[in-house]
Amino acid sequence: MNMRKTFQYRLYPTKKQIGKLEQTLNGCRWLYNHLLEQRKTLWETEKKSISCFEQCDTLKSLKISNPFLNDIHSQVLQNIAIRIDFAFKAFFRRVKSGEKPGYPRFRGYNRYDSFTFPQSGYKVCDNYINLSKIGNIKINLHRPIEGIIKTCTIRRKPTGKWFISFACDIDIKPVIKPVNPAIGIDMGIKSFATLSNGEKIDNPKFFQASEKFLAKAQRKLSTCEKGTPEIRKSRKIVAHIHEKINNKRHNFVHHNSRTIINKFNTICIENLAINSMKKNNFRSMNKSIGDAAWRMFLECLKYKAEYAGNHCIQVNPAYTSQICSNCGHRHKLKLSERVYHCPICDFNLDRDHNASLNILRLGIQSLPVSG
Repeated sequence: MNMRKTFQYRLYPTKKQIGKLEQTLNGCRWLYNHLLEQRKTLWETEKKSISCFEQCDTLKSLKISNPFLNDIHSQVLQNIAIRIDFAFKAFFRRVKSGEKPGYPRFRGYNRYDSFTFPQSGYKVCDNYINLSKIGNIKINLHRPIEGIIKTCTIRRKPTGKWFISFACDIDIKPVIKPVNPAIGIDMGIKSFATLSNGEKIDNPKFFQASEKFLAKAQRKLSTCEKGTPEIRKSRKIVAHIHEKINNKRHNFVHHNSRTIINKFNTICIENLAINSMKKNNFRSMNKSIGDAAWRMFLECLKYKAEYAGNHCIQVNPAYTSQICSNCGHRHKLKLSERVYHCPICDFNLDRDHNASLNILRLGIQSLPVSG
């Protein structure tokens, strides 16, 4: 079985190479805005749509009138037309489903931060990456690249750091492993996760821990005048704080998801509609939900389970906190009630532990019966 996996590495370009990378990004941003304007104007004036391939055909004439595009690899330019096409497909999908559409936007300097080599134009060596029309850039290959590289994406972070991501097709070979017990996981805010075996994973609340430092940096940023060196420096300080929070959160999620995957062959977890949960909530509650990073944890569990040959089962979380895991009786609980007490069978258990047992039961029931 094949799966797509992304490997990300840090780049260390020289000042001259940073200049070339910035020029490439600016050229790509200009082309993105031009192709978006082309689609928008054509529809407003003639009620006609233009395809991705038709826009790719205009690149030759654009290179003549805009010579700076000749300094960018041809497949990178073609990928921009594909990005525009994906943006409009997502827009029409949201319109059709009744969601808030969000028409594709023109991109400013800080809103366009990556370009992609879809097939060729790059070559990986021992400690550097050769990028067409840019040169050899030092790369920190802290782990080997697996499988066949399909795409290569260069990204500039708000802090000014540069990263490269390789999307690779890898073969998953089934591994014979000992039969480990299944586990149910209830996600929460007080405890990040409660397992059906009684274990709890504490919620580190990384954003809350750095909120005072972030607020101070943002207040200073708000007092700076636009276009001055001070505002650029302040923006970078704010970006560094956000990056530090994000790095801690990523490390926490990857560490705990790996621990669970190594211990259990079958993982049952809630299929949370996080965006719906944030509606009609207090601002502080929504901030805590975002800080918990449940979606990131779920995605890590899913792809690591697939890679390891485990089962990751998502179950409907409805009423899992209200049903008695001992007798099945259901009654409502206030959010402040942290201990589940069943009035029918007199069963007492931690609220989250009781929910995780129900999640485990639902997950096991959804497994196909082997004949």
